[in-house]
Amino acid sequence: MKQPAKVQYDPKWQEKYADMIATPKKAVSHVRNGQRVFVGTGCGEPQLLVDALAKRGGELSDVEIIHLLTKGDAPYASAKLADSFTVNSFFIGQNVRGLIQEGLGSYTPMLLSDIPVLFKSGQLPLDVVMIQVTEPNMLGKVSLGISVDIVKSAAENGSLVIAQVNRQMPWTFGDSQLDIIDLDILVPADIPLTERPSLPVNEVSKKIAEHVASLVEDGSTIEFGLGRVPGVGRISAACMQYLAGKKDLGIHTEMITDTIMDLLDSGAVTGARKTMDQGKIVASFCMGTKKLYDFVNENPLFSFRPTEYVNDPYVISRQRKMVSINMALEVDLTGQVCADSQGEKFYSGIGGQVDFNRGAARSKGGKAIIVIPATAAENGESTKSRIVCRLSRGAGVVTTRGEVHYVVTEFGIAYLYGKNIEERTLALISIAHPKFREHLLNQAIEAKYIRRDFATYGDKLVVASDEMKTSLLLDDGTQINFRPIHPTDEPGMRDLLYALSQETLYYRFMSKSSRFGHTQIKNFVYIDHRKDVAIVGTLPEAHGDEMIAVGRYYLDERTNRAEVAFVIRDEWQNRHIGSFLFRHLMTIAKRSGISGFTAEVLRENKRMQTIFNNSGYKVKSHLEEGVYSFSIDF
Repeated sequence: MKQPAKVQYDPKWQEKYADMIATPKKAVSHVRNGQRVFVGTGCGEPQLLVDALAKRGGELSDVEIIHLLTKGDAPYASAKLADSFTVNSFFIGQNVRGLIQEGLGSYTPMLLSDIPVLFKSGQLPLDVVMIQVTEPNMLGKVSLGISVDIVKSAAENGSLVIAQVNRQMPWTFGDSQLDIIDLDILVPADIPLTERPSLPVNEVSKKIAEHVASLVEDGSTIEFGLGRVPGVGRISAACMQYLAGKKDLGIHTEMITDTIMDLLDSGAVTGARKTMDQGKIVASFCMGTKKLYDFVNENPLFSFRPTEYVNDPYVISRQRKMVSINMALEVDLTGQVCADSQGEKFYSGIGGQVDFNRGAARSKGGKAIIVIPATAAENGESTKSRIVCRLSRGAGVVTTRGEVHYVVTEFGIAYLYGKNIEERTLALISIAHPKFREHLLNQAIEAKYIRRDFATYGDKLVVASDEMKTSLLLDDGTQINFRPIHPTDEPGMRDLLYALSQETLYYRFMSKSSRFGHTQIKNFVYIDHRKDVAIVGTLPEAHGDEMIAVGRYYLDERTNRAEVAFVIRDEWQNRHIGSFLFRHLMTIAKRSGISGFTAEVLRENKRMQTIFNNSGYKVKSHLEEGVYSFSIDF
């Protein structure tokens, strides 16, 4: 791939374009009462122009300030200047949140991909556009640098474009350039860009990120959504840490931060398997520190593109194995996702969640993931569940229940797409914080989301320890994942049981009946984790795990011995899966202080007898009426 030539800046640009140059004060003097003024995005906010405009507050009235998200100071967002400036934001950042929540500013909920259409169509005409660009090159082109997003569309459609021409703005490649003669006023500057350091990653974020990483396959292309969850921060930063062991990942995302550099250093990102923009990291803006800005400067690895490309669901869907990772503030038991408000108070924005959720869902092998901490915390304590029976009053739905796929908390993964209300209710309760699960179950019963007989299973809605997870790599490279059984495994258990041959059923259940009642299947899934353990072997599929094996032991507290049994789907037998599962169950049992296993095995079941006799422990057995009774001491 041909590398772009080093940018040659025009050293005499101020002489060449002298008639366009003005001071910040002179430049903003063109703003008149009642006009709509667009301000550039994120850390690319033109600070000198913003400060100069705010100083005119005493002489202006009814000026609408419109932006996506700004990270610098917002001196116009003041109650004292409410008559002069009205804030209208597409995504609510910390610097304007208080003003908007007090009703002194506005929030325009829009899909990020649709915002440029507002500008281009004239539905939202922009009188003045204030942006920040690089110095021009020898061809008279400037780069929008770290903020292309909706800024390019605003600059192309604004009536008056004022550009802060900053020597310290990085030059980025992609579709990020404007012709300097298409700008109206140039304000020279040589000042540092606004910086946004990454926050430390906490334990909740790490657990969520670990679950997310388990869903990401080698060769996937990833999007990391906007926004932070209060008390938790940007979970996407933690996700990058846990993706370091992957291979040939690609990036197609709205925003990049400093953590992208660590992910690149790990070697996980090559973009080699991307369907489009192969080998390129595609983004529309970045927010970070000077280290990041220096890194993207004239770096051909990065392609900064406008929002109308980056967030186009069709473009996103064309990436094979596209994975979107977006945050939520609240999810109800039917799968409705609230991401832009806390009850009646607007908090952030829709951003690109819907764009990327839809695009990833339509991608071949893609996954649309919503991440959410299980609780909202105050003073370090979990005081409120973020998984709720009904959304809080006033909470807005960003991703509908019909479009949600994966929901991930620190307690696990729930796959909801195509599931009925009962199935998704149980899936979400199982990944809620343990202290809220029984209450959620009772609420779900009262709401008629699940049958009343589930009330007896409240103490069994437990996701067991991660220490019970492991994996087995077969000779042909197939990886089988083993994990504790979940309440949401009822459909998988049903499929497994009815897929077994008559011989396998007879060996496992000592009965020739192939009928299993609803209660019996539920009892396989809803276990008492204090005494019993059930481990399932699964293969990852786009629609959720496919169950191919299940092993279980039942503790007899009088003898401190557990009865063990397991079954393998017929086509996966004779591949050492049973031996592996048995050893894993023994490890768990010994860790729990159990003294040994017992088992009942039919005389004809030679394979199971071989597994027990080769366990490496003291084994006793006796035959009675065609059944071997085994006793294994640890």
